[in-house]
Amino acid sequence: MIRPMSESHLRQQVSHLTKLLDVSRAIGATIELQPLLKSIERAALEVLDCERATVFLYDRAGEELYSKVATGGQEIRFSAKRGIAGEAARTGRIVNVPDAYADARFNPDIDKTTGFRTRNVLAFAMTGYEGEVVGVLQVLNKQGGPFTADDETLASALSSLTGVALQRQMLLEQYAEKQRMQRDLFIACDIQQSLLPKQAPQVEGFDIAGWNRPADETGGDFYDFVELPDGRLGLLIADATGHGIGPALIVSECRAILRALASTTDDLETVIARANDLLFRDLDGGRFVTMFFGVLTPSASRIDYVSGGHGPLLLYRHQDGARLKLNATTMPLGIIPQIDAAPADPVVLESGDVFILVTDGFFEWANAEDEQFGVDRLFDLIHEHRSRSAADLISLLHEAVADFGRDTGQADDLTAIVVKRL
Repeated sequence: MIRPMSESHLRQQVSHLTKLLDVSRAIGATIELQPLLKSIERAALEVLDCERATVFLYDRAGEELYSKVATGGQEIRFSAKRGIAGEAARTGRIVNVPDAYADARFNPDIDKTTGFRTRNVLAFAMTGYEGEVVGVLQVLNKQGGPFTADDETLASALSSLTGVALQRQMLLEQYAEKQRMQRDLFIACDIQQSLLPKQAPQVEGFDIAGWNRPADETGGDFYDFVELPDGRLGLLIADATGHGIGPALIVSECRAILRALASTTDDLETVIARANDLLFRDLDGGRFVTMFFGVLTPSASRIDYVSGGHGPLLLYRHQDGARLKLNATTMPLGIIPQIDAAPADPVVLESGDVFILVTDGFFEWANAEDEQFGVDRLFDLIHEHRSRSAADLISLLHEAVADFGRDTGQADDLTAIVVKRL
């Protein structure tokens, strides 16, 4: 026989339902995470008639619980493998502790620090759309005695209301943060691309082109052309370790340093040695820059250069089809101070000769069989299309390497300069 509910109990149940509806409306009207957490805290205090409430978010990667809102307290973080809240997170069940100090899971250190006296605890997991734990709501000190079975029922309802709302808001904030970061990256990409030459230099007797495509929104490669006195032209290509925003900042600094140095001296050894010393002061362990800096003297058809770890430098001789791979002249920049930076023997170009500077993203691009594109295929392409313009050669090279690695995708930045003697 089912006993009828007393009038006082009925009024209490109606009151609880009304409070849960109020909670539902408040949560639905909240569009930011921190106000939502405060709403959950206030709702728990009111619905469960207790002294304190703490909202713990669950960090799944670190298996930790951390509080964003705690009545009268400060943010704390601890392992989800410990404590009463940890058990609620691990099991997904309601944990009702009528006497906190009699329970081995309770940590009294927080009471000692704050001066608060915990009598009883009710902890329950807040679950998301598919039942996954997104946080734990822990309430302390039920007014008038320990938490009851009715309180557990209310806690279960509150868990259902708050868990999905909390997950929704966390996902929205993560999405908003991702969008913000994406916008920042696009801005950084626009700035970096704006630093590249707007057009190819016009040098009598030569056809010159440059090109860059980063693997991410920003890249660790760059190239530049620097106008020098007496009609000479500075050729610059560099590659910082890695790709992305960090290397992009490094090569932007490298570009500024080299442009400044090139405006004060035309001594190649001095330029690269000073650039190395400045980069060494700024770069932390494990970071470095490979860099080629050359000066084209059109009247002599000669390129004088230094290369800090950047190579191979590729030279195609039109007359006999010779394929020369020139080595770097010194080590990459930024590793040690005071490098030996003597320039190499100059490259003298005859009619039809092609001098090719590329970053390693080209010849190290591997296909699905882990076979790299390599230097030989690059030379084969130059030989086959030797009558084409410098810009066409770069375009054909990019098409060839992208087709070669079509099953793997671009994993590294691509940058090229081609100098062709007419």
